[in-house]
Amino acid sequence: MKTIRFEKINEIMHMHEHSSGLKAFVIPKKGYSKKYATFATHYGSINNEFVVPGEKEAIRVPDGIAHFLEHKLFEQKDGSVMDKFSALGSSPNAYTSFNQTVYLFSCTEKFDENFQLLLNYVQNPYITDESVEKEKGIIGQEIQMYQDDPEWRVFFNLLQAFYRENPVRIDIAGTIESISQINKEVLYKCYNTFYHPSNMVILVVGDVDHEKVFEQVEESIKIKQEKPEIKRIFPEEPDTVFKNYVEAKLAVATPIFQAGFRDNISEVKGIEALRREVAVKILLNMIMGRSSALYNELYNEGLINSTFDYDYTIEESYAYSMFGGESPDPEKVRDRIVQAIKDIQRNGLDRNSYDRIRKAMTGRFLKQLNSVERISHTFMSVYFKGVTIFDYFDVYDKITFEYVNSTFAEHFNLDNLALSVIKPA
Repeated sequence: MKTIRFEKINEIMHMHEHSSGLKAFVIPKKGYSKKYATFATHYGSINNEFVVPGEKEAIRVPDGIAHFLEHKLFEQKDGSVMDKFSALGSSPNAYTSFNQTVYLFSCTEKFDENFQLLLNYVQNPYITDESVEKEKGIIGQEIQMYQDDPEWRVFFNLLQAFYRENPVRIDIAGTIESISQINKEVLYKCYNTFYHPSNMVILVVGDVDHEKVFEQVEESIKIKQEKPEIKRIFPEEPDTVFKNYVEAKLAVATPIFQAGFRDNISEVKGIEALRREVAVKILLNMIMGRSSALYNELYNEGLINSTFDYDYTIEESYAYSMFGGESPDPEKVRDRIVQAIKDIQRNGLDRNSYDRIRKAMTGRFLKQLNSVERISHTFMSVYFKGVTIFDYFDVYDKITFEYVNSTFAEHFNLDNLALSVIKPA
């Protein structure tokens, strides 16, 4: 066990490494009534081709298995996990993303009992042929529901414009066809591969005794030996976007859109991934943030409204920026943003704007540390990149105008811009 102190921001973090390779962290928040615990695996929807440790040949599994497994873990031989958490007065949840599956709960009382339940059920899948067939119907309905969700569709249509082959273009839940191929055997194969403790992490945030948390971890983690790293396989992808424009029609009153730039970088991890993320988010804020001239012009002309937002994502096999919302003329918004980018290419970035926005974003980051939920969510979003939430502060502290300037030249390549639009049916 070791304790890491972050003196500048008055935070500490306790860490314990189990013999299996699992790392457990406690971020204490003295005086907070809410406690938040997370048990996560580095396994998401994009991990559909891999080599199992100890085997030589790669296997390809049906899309949607990570999400399917998440559903199945809540069913135990002796009843529903949700009911057990409810009886303990806590709020459980779980989610599957492209890169990870996360199980969590929050509570104000009976933390030890809730934490024990979390440790137990994630390590004990109970999967039968009958329950798999039943789950296919439930998840099939979920897939169909998302197909009719305009915001979900506009997002995945943009990813499908960015990428020809990368599995990030596939719905996290899979397709009706892909989940029809899932069976008990392949679920257990994926569980035994990706739910090994060496591929997982535990985080507790709140007013808890960290030594007691680590004792529970030591007593509850059944596997004691480390396992070799899983070889994850991703398809080769051309450097250019697959499509510049994609359109669909759904039941919306006003067109909605998502546009963005595909970032052609690969295998960037650790601090460098955080630095890239912070730099692009600063740039997005400078170009189209709510304090920018462009945002206010577009807003006053009625081309965007308060739904307009932007973000940047960087992971092991893909990276992209996104911006969008409702607009009567999405193509005009895109063209105005393109013009703003060309103006910056010609005139350069404004240093005063950069300084102001970097300071504001640093302040917002520090404010996150007052919320156990935000700490946990941000920690999980970066942990499997080889960093922790506290590394953000170092990035904000040391990032330079020159680095942000070079990132602007690399990322905002107009050849890698794509637009996805949902128009009224």
